[in-house]
Amino acid sequence: MTSSAGTPRTDIDVRPITEAEFADWNRALNTGFLREPTSSPEVLDTRRLQFLPGRSLGAFDGGRCVATFRSFPQELTAVGGAAVPADAISNVTVSPTHRRRGLLTRMMAQDLAAAKERGDVVATLIAAEYPIYGRYGFGPATWATEWTVDVPRTALDPRWARPEDGGRVDLVDAEDVRKLGPELHERLRGIQPGAVSRADLWWKTATGAVPVPPTWNEPYFAVYRSADGEVEGLVSYTADDKWGDSKQPLNTARVNWLLAVSPAAERALWRYLCSIDWVVKVKSGWRAPDDLLPLLLPDPRAAAVTTHADWLWVRLLDVVRALEARTYEAAGSLVLEVADGAGPAGGRYRLQASADGTGTCAATTEDADLTLDVGELAMLWLGDESAVRLAALGRVREERAGAAREADALLRTSRRPWCPDLF
Repeated sequence: MTSSAGTPRTDIDVRPITEAEFADWNRALNTGFLREPTSSPEVLDTRRLQFLPGRSLGAFDGGRCVATFRSFPQELTAVGGAAVPADAISNVTVSPTHRRRGLLTRMMAQDLAAAKERGDVVATLIAAEYPIYGRYGFGPATWATEWTVDVPRTALDPRWARPEDGGRVDLVDAEDVRKLGPELHERLRGIQPGAVSRADLWWKTATGAVPVPPTWNEPYFAVYRSADGEVEGLVSYTADDKWGDSKQPLNTARVNWLLAVSPAAERALWRYLCSIDWVVKVKSGWRAPDDLLPLLLPDPRAAAVTTHADWLWVRLLDVVRALEARTYEAAGSLVLEVADGAGPAGGRYRLQASADGTGTCAATTEDADLTLDVGELAMLWLGDESAVRLAALGRVREERAGAAREADALLRTSRRPWCPDLF
């Protein structure tokens, strides 16, 4: 670590913060994210609910916090539905006065070493900026897309009033969501690669039970129940109040989140959102890139892509456990040479996938079929990226002709992984 003048700095202390230092840490967090530096007591009280001793790091220069880093326990769903323990990373900032001094590198090293010691299989984060985290072994493992639906252009029948499959959509209150939501989310998490666990605090803040200062605007909640009464979908959304000339409604419904464990529920909830009187646009929120939304419309062009970007980044800490946790699309074997600098995941591994979808993995001295960095392996692990494409980009090297295509046959999935959460 060096100062801006190139002089080594040994006086900046990087360590877990104490609860008494939380307000100073929070000020540094606000500074890094360009928020108003000083938070109200109400905001601090809410944010303290996330404080875990030993999991919030700070860098202190002359007694002032100048960088922040927080992690917390999480579970991440692998391909096939198994949950692996994850080190979820958030609240990463370095104050503008202390850039390029190695503070993030020191905080990341401390946290990942502790995660490896705990037995976490992966680390996860949502990157505010793309170029930062690749150098720490992370790779973008899921992507997300947001659509804006021009409702009048969809060609949907404006007379629609209810699902045709015998199910029903009902408005519910926040208390109902706190009862129904966690179980529904657990069902989704069991079938959706890339999904992550949600703590009870998530549901409390999403429904107003725990206030999120300075303001919290109560959303609408709608539930889809199948013909036999089973809850299969939930959506949270808000709507504005905008009118044009000649008293024409120009309102937009904005989806906060939508969970569905069946295609029928997903179709019904999108159809419901597009049928609300006075709503002429629907903002989908962050969805999987292969979401059903565009193609369930008679005119898919009515759903314009607003944003498409990387979402969940993954860093493998234990290659053997990660590869054995997921399932595979076909039988086969590969020897992977994984480069990880001084990190914990480097080595050569043989992956053996069986016809029943299970896989085994072990260190080996056999010749490698593919050579790749740990970040590229993370991109392949959840089934989204193509080894053939990465090879074309020079980011995966074939040591045996055809190995990249074989890797795609084993690792890629028919539907894309998706993380519904921002953390």
